[in-house]
Amino acid sequence: MQDMPDKTTTQGHWETARDSTKGYDGQVQDFVRASWKRSKKYNVDPYKQENTVLLDERQMTRRRQANKKLIDNVLPAIYDLREITKERGCCFTLADKTGIILEKIGSREALDFTAHGNFIEGADWSEKIMGTNTIGTVLALDRPIYMSGHEQYCRCACLCSSSGAPIHDTNGEILGVLNLTGPYNQLNRHSLGAVQTTTRGIERKLELSTLYRQTEASNLLKKAIIESIRGCLIAIDMAGQIVQINEQGRLLLGIDTKDNFNFKKFVRHNNPHLMPMISTHKRIYGETITWITPEGQRKKFIVNITPFKKQTSEQIEGHVIVMIKMHPLVRKIIKSKANIIFDNIIGESSRFKYAINQAKLSAKSDSSVLLLGESGVGKDLFAQAIHNASQRKRETFFAINCAALPRELLSSELFGYDEGAFTGARKKGNPGKFELADRGTIFLDEIGEAPLDLQASLLRVLEEKEVIRLGGTDRIPFDVRVICATNKSIIEEIKNNNFRHDLFYRIGVITINIPPLRERKEDIPLLATSLLKNISKRFGKDIRKIDPKVMDILINHNWPGNVRELSNIIERAINLAISPIVTCDLLPPELLETGSSNAISMWEESPTRAKAEAQLIQNYLIKFDNNKAKTAKTLNISRSSLYRKLKQYGISPI
Repeated sequence: MQDMPDKTTTQGHWETARDSTKGYDGQVQDFVRASWKRSKKYNVDPYKQENTVLLDERQMTRRRQANKKLIDNVLPAIYDLREITKERGCCFTLADKTGIILEKIGSREALDFTAHGNFIEGADWSEKIMGTNTIGTVLALDRPIYMSGHEQYCRCACLCSSSGAPIHDTNGEILGVLNLTGPYNQLNRHSLGAVQTTTRGIERKLELSTLYRQTEASNLLKKAIIESIRGCLIAIDMAGQIVQINEQGRLLLGIDTKDNFNFKKFVRHNNPHLMPMISTHKRIYGETITWITPEGQRKKFIVNITPFKKQTSEQIEGHVIVMIKMHPLVRKIIKSKANIIFDNIIGESSRFKYAINQAKLSAKSDSSVLLLGESGVGKDLFAQAIHNASQRKRETFFAINCAALPRELLSSELFGYDEGAFTGARKKGNPGKFELADRGTIFLDEIGEAPLDLQASLLRVLEEKEVIRLGGTDRIPFDVRVICATNKSIIEEIKNNNFRHDLFYRIGVITINIPPLRERKEDIPLLATSLLKNISKRFGKDIRKIDPKVMDILINHNWPGNVRELSNIIERAINLAISPIVTCDLLPPELLETGSSNAISMWEESPTRAKAEAQLIQNYLIKFDNNKAKTAKTLNISRSSLYRKLKQYGISPI
């Protein structure tokens, strides 16, 4: 090893460089002077004997574990270079992004010499601790630097010169510092080039390692996604060769490997009806085909075909084909498709519009919804509209009335059954609605009527997102959005032990109260007119208008059957009408008896202000069950004024 520098001489150079009153022939770099100012601001003592900020053994173990990837990529490069530098008494150090020395490698003589001032593993050599030094200043400036011994801020470090460079990750963030340190008289600026070249090689190695891991993770993720698809996935190139296939696809085709298997030839021979779809080079969605298996069996599938292209051009490279086996649809079902959207639901009253807004917001999520309201208010319409406004609108919508089916049949309808589950069970069993509605919506109407044992089963299914058919053992996962409805008070049912509170919390994440028709009487003219138009068109009759006296009766009726009752009455009138106007004689007798006694007509050709005020008072008296205090408060008038107006307009108690 070369001769080591004289300690006294070297420290003299450092003293001269530090003393601004003396001229110094040696060069001090501008970034060093700036670092000296920072070090002074950090209150670093330039005459400290050694670095006293050291990690203990346990802390050092944790720090190395946190930087394992960095160490594993740097150490091989250091070992390759140490033979070149050992004769000059130099050693390599690796520090983390905070300035802690993680590794120090060199000959025994070099390690001992450079250890002066505790330049050792576990020591913190950031600028805030040791002032200007290669490790700390590289981290502060994020650039490669060479620093002579006299430029070190602390005298205990002035015996060595050093070259250091930052090591970055693929995002440009500093991972650590590679530093070459040696005696003051043995190391020069040319050493910085070797350090920079080494760090660039390390960064490239880290980048390749990251890309490799990302590629591996991407391949594993792609494989997991492909295998998780509930159906057959087959990707082919333009020549028809299979480039990707999942396990279900291999089973469908009856092959063990994708090698040398031409899907197009197979399709032309066994399933020629599929080839025209592929040849269009267009996206095909939801088409139904009959597939002939290698064993000659005919099975129905829903097929989706998506062409894929190069990223750099519009040239088609091949096609992705997804085929999902169709289950035979269960016939005993109210409806399998939702036809109503929010625009079809009529109402302008504040309470009703609030319910509509809540429903629209609920459509944006997959959380369960509980619709509350009296019979006939339109809970089923809300459920359909929510489904059609959601991301599931293209998928199945099943509506099940829990009060209309016996408990045994209801269980099999919801959860399905396997062969032999009960007497009369179909061969090969039958899927339930949760299986059939996968990725769609199930509407459980009159959920309050469901028996307690079914409630327990339903709770388990909703929590686990898996269903076990009756008589079966296999767990079948599903992805279904659940909307429930009831005309009962669920809270009272829970108190009476008729409904499980835990199921209520599961199905009632979003609860929407739909007001009865008697609480939104201002909507009756809109509803009646719309029903008249739609039902007349359906029956092929030209009924154009509702007599004002009929409208008065409709407004003043209490509507225990809500919108369903109103629709029934309009339909009855249209059936019996022989003129284009619905008149009072077409109304049910009971409606005439209860609806006309207190009616005040506003539906004349020129309604007066007095009659409008009278009708308003009449409506609020109906709304508040003849509570005159509430009516006066709502109308913002005194009770004496209300009594005076009742007498003035001849409004009798309701």
